[in-house]
Amino acid sequence: MERDKNFILGVYDDEDVLLHAVSEVRTSGVKIHEVYTPYPVHGLEDVLGYKRSRLPIAAFLFGLLGTSLALTMQLYMMRFDWPMIIGGKDYAAIPDFIPVTFELTVLLAAFGMVGVFMISSDLKPWAQPRIFDLRSTDDKHIMAIDIANNTSMEVAKIQEILKSSGATEVNNKSFE
Repeated sequence: MERDKNFILGVYDDEDVLLHAVSEVRTSGVKIHEVYTPYPVHGLEDVLGYKRSRLPIAAFLFGLLGTSLALTMQLYMMRFDWPMIIGGKDYAAIPDFIPVTFELTVLLAAFGMVGVFMISSDLKPWAQPRIFDLRSTDDKHIMAIDIANNTSMEVAKIQEILKSSGATEVNNKSFE
């Protein structure tokens, strides 16, 4: 986490006002750092311009790794490590391997998604989270604007844009 960051916070009471305000603030040229809401707001990621997550691709690749690892492990065990000769033939029946293959596929896909999500979201057990406003977990919607990313516009102008977009409060927050 970077230190000495200064933010302008716009506090909104209603999610519809927030959605309209995000599009209004973005069209005025202000770069929004993040929007914090107490519950999921439908359509907010579209208005913020977020791209579709690539987490399903990571899940598929980890699932593919789990499938190939499970089949390789079982074939190695049944053919080379502890061969089972049934009726004079080596025993390698793929239908019998399906339950273990399924379980290892799901396990590796789940662990892989958790790991990729934590790395991409920069979630560390030792990191101190930034709490912009405690009311964002209760009933308020918070729009955080990083002052360092908006050097082309004055702070008073950004505060005026937030007020005119429907913010009930406009606050400054700095992290040391």
